[in-house]
Amino acid sequence: MSGALDGAAVGAAPARIGIERLGYYMPETVQTSEYIARESGIPRDVIESKFGIKQRHRAGPGEQVSDLGVKACLEALGDFDPALVDLVVYCGSEYKDYYLFNVAAHVAHRIGAVNANAFEIHNLCSAGVWSLKVLKAMMQADPELRHVLLFTASKETDVVDLSNQRTRFMFNFGDGAAAALLKRDADKNIILETKMITDGRFAADVAVYGVGSKNWDGLETLDRPGRSLDVADPASMKERLDPISMANFVSVIEGAAAKSGYAGRIDFVAPIFMKSSILEGILGKLGLGLEDTFVLEDFGHCQSADAYVALVEGQKAGRLKPGDLAVMFGAGTGYTWAATAVKWGPAD
Repeated sequence: MSGALDGAAVGAAPARIGIERLGYYMPETVQTSEYIARESGIPRDVIESKFGIKQRHRAGPGEQVSDLGVKACLEALGDFDPALVDLVVYCGSEYKDYYLFNVAAHVAHRIGAVNANAFEIHNLCSAGVWSLKVLKAMMQADPELRHVLLFTASKETDVVDLSNQRTRFMFNFGDGAAAALLKRDADKNIILETKMITDGRFAADVAVYGVGSKNWDGLETLDRPGRSLDVADPASMKERLDPISMANFVSVIEGAAAKSGYAGRIDFVAPIFMKSSILEGILGKLGLGLEDTFVLEDFGHCQSADAYVALVEGQKAGRLKPGDLAVMFGAGTGYTWAATAVKWGPAD
């Protein structure tokens, strides 16, 4: 019997964890900027120029979060045998097929990952970025975790009411899913370091206030506003958030690169969907331009799937190239800003 601990042996270099393959799925139905303008009462040119969105995808009434996740996972797996997946992890929206429901286990079963364990990570829209840090550490510590499938999905259009002006910053939310097959002892797309900033002052600013343990007795008479996302005090949130948000984005992006040994070098950023002015401001502070990212104006904000879609589309567009230092970043109400660096292409 061997006593070796593979890459986890004392004194051995940590195993390299990389992204073997990416995939995403977007529903066929789209809601254009014209539709959003009509339903919200906000002029179309404002929706496109200020909100930065031309269209978003909308899942069909019979298409659930698990359905979106299954399609993204199968896209990411390609011809890889799902029976060889050791772990399936969900890091998407907490709005799922059912309340208190393990969508990770459900999707693992549906895709044929019969030998995989499953669990979920929730951190709102920054979870997709932060989960890479969690899973990298797990895979380095446990040699039995050789292939891990991470997926995220969102059907947030159900819970965003376009007539509620308090939630106008969420009018860009769209439906979709993304997945990443992670590999131990990888030879490409190596996951490097992560940085996060959390500011709990914002924890209760955004929520579905009508659902939860505080309102259990009121569920019988719950109306549409009570089961939709809402903002308690938009003016107060904006007053507190605006002075710090861009600086925190820049801090986590630069921090992830520096922790990875690439201080002062970033070749491509894969962002969360955001207002055009904020994205351009971040790029300017990083010394980058729109050619160094992918703008998600035709996708909408698909919760924590955004950065993965940007990687796929950035590579298709020739903006993300082998050898690049790519930084994925996101932010989730709560409020957390997070970024993870990935050395794209063949490992050095």
